[in-house]
Amino acid sequence: MITRRTRADALRVLAMDAVQRANSGHPGAPMGMADMAEALWCGPLKHHPEVPSWFDRDRFVLSNGHASMLLYGLLHLAGYEVSTEDLKNFRQLHAPTAGHPEYGELPGVETTTGPLGQGVAMAVGMALAEKVLAARFNRPDFPLVDHHTYVFLGDGCLMEGISQEAISLAGTLGLGKLICFYDANGISIDGKVEGWFTEDVPGRFRAAGWEVWDAIDGHDGDAIAAALTAARASDRPALLVCNTQIGFGSPAKAGTAAVHGAPLGDEEIAATRAALGWTAAPFEIPEDVREGWDGRARGAEAYAAWCDLKARYAEAYPDEHAAFEAALGTVPEAVLSALTAFAEAAQAEGKALATRQSSKAALDVIAAGLPSLFGGSADLSGSNGSRFDGARVLSAENADANYFSWGVREFAMTAACNGMALHGGLLPYSATFLTFMDYARDAVRLAALMGVQNIFVYSHDSLAVGEDGPTHQPVEQLATLRMTPGLETWRPCDTVETAIAWREALARADGPSALILSRQGLPVPSRDSAQVAAIAQGGYALEDEEAPELVLVATGSEVSLAQAAAAALRAQGRRVRVVSMPCVERFLAADAEAQAALLPPEVPRLIIEAAHPAPWWRIAGGRGQVLGVDQFGASGPGNEVLAAYGFTPENVTAEALALLNA
Repeated sequence: MITRRTRADALRVLAMDAVQRANSGHPGAPMGMADMAEALWCGPLKHHPEVPSWFDRDRFVLSNGHASMLLYGLLHLAGYEVSTEDLKNFRQLHAPTAGHPEYGELPGVETTTGPLGQGVAMAVGMALAEKVLAARFNRPDFPLVDHHTYVFLGDGCLMEGISQEAISLAGTLGLGKLICFYDANGISIDGKVEGWFTEDVPGRFRAAGWEVWDAIDGHDGDAIAAALTAARASDRPALLVCNTQIGFGSPAKAGTAAVHGAPLGDEEIAATRAALGWTAAPFEIPEDVREGWDGRARGAEAYAAWCDLKARYAEAYPDEHAAFEAALGTVPEAVLSALTAFAEAAQAEGKALATRQSSKAALDVIAAGLPSLFGGSADLSGSNGSRFDGARVLSAENADANYFSWGVREFAMTAACNGMALHGGLLPYSATFLTFMDYARDAVRLAALMGVQNIFVYSHDSLAVGEDGPTHQPVEQLATLRMTPGLETWRPCDTVETAIAWREALARADGPSALILSRQGLPVPSRDSAQVAAIAQGGYALEDEEAPELVLVATGSEVSLAQAAAAALRAQGRRVRVVSMPCVERFLAADAEAQAALLPPEVPRLIIEAAHPAPWWRIAGGRGQVLGVDQFGASGPGNEVLAAYGFTPENVTAEALALLNA
């Protein structure tokens, strides 16, 4: 007779066999969580292995991503395109079964996890997207958007501070379709966590507004299933505290740190097989056990029912259906064209604005034509210009919204927006001050690693922040962003470049973008239509002369500074080209010929940016110099601070002459 425990044991043996073959990995957590997984995946989880990206599927997030063999085993047994060979190649170079789950490598992997705690926060974003879209599109008798988000998490996830930000948000917003399973095994790499993690976890979640089922035997499938049924009926986010034994089934290593992050060894695997009564060879699963896991027939039935519902919805609500389809598509060309027109109008008007204000004006244009836009700020909406006109603000009572004040939670905000982007149907952007990007740094990195369209808006971009002092004056943050593979960072010099930066970020569906905005007003330099069009190349000649003897390269507020210095140099008979380079990554993506045309190799270059100079040396070349900031700022009026660090027309002119005379 095939029991719940037998099905769970299939996951256990696959995990220990794959880790042993790889001689690397984490067998203990998959072995301990196998009964939890069986209760969910052989129970209410709504998914279809043959259509893994079906929109109304439930989302499953393995936040403790080191337990990746649990997920790979689940996908394999449930009928996804994850073969036995894939399991045998666990952790091998170029294998889709990576050491931690990687988004895009295997069907059914909803997100990249590994950095602990971020899976929980991304799941909050997924559940939030579901709630917003359900409020927007569902109609009586037509639950077009109706799915749960399930999370497996461990002690490590809850020790990371981002988890508190995330659970606080979920409770505040009443995300009733978010259900977390806590693998409470009390073990981490260093041993028993009781020496460093003794808080009342159920109490912590209850205080945040969650409903909690605690003291569940994590190896009793029926008890887990009963708690899960109750949790699904709740209108609050739910935590199921499953008391488990890490490495369950291993006679010598269960319940110890020895099974956390190392293979069991052939002898202990043999002993575990005997203890479990498992007689099949490594990587072999008996057919009668497989039948209990196979989710294809049930998935096909659920998927067909949803397709039928969607077809009837289209007949009953054709306008809403068209809007739903549009939300799942790319940004309409009309929105991109509107931004181009806005940029051209701003060029003609020539009004000086802080680029944070320019961004707000661009957002008004975007929001008018892009219902899927969902914005927010970490408590700085007015300061960074992130809240567009007519924004409908999200609350627990009002989910039909397109803007949210995330509170002072930069990390959870950014990670949750990653989750929203992964979920689909909403295009998220989030905002804070540039210096506080560091709080969210690892979520920015994950967005770039996964290649998801998440837009980061960072204002107050330089020493010009002034009196707030060095804690608020970014120095190294631009360098960090520019060194992140897959991220495009735009630092516009005026309203025109800001509008184009927004246009390019919206058009870029295969990766994230960062917009870096000024606090202080910036003038609109003279440009013709060809120059406006060239902004999208990342770098272009704003002022030019034939056969220049020097090129000044600048971004953001320093572009006008470069222009002032160029005028002084020309007065001395010097031939100077001024290049605005709002996006270094976009410029470096051009071919060598285009780069050389803008920055002739034989011509010296002076690069001017009020930030750390490190990324610019690849632009400077052998005859170039960088005027940057390699120390922390100071408190004082912004113009005085900039002058103290050499950002004046006089000093730029002197630096340029020194370079020319070298």
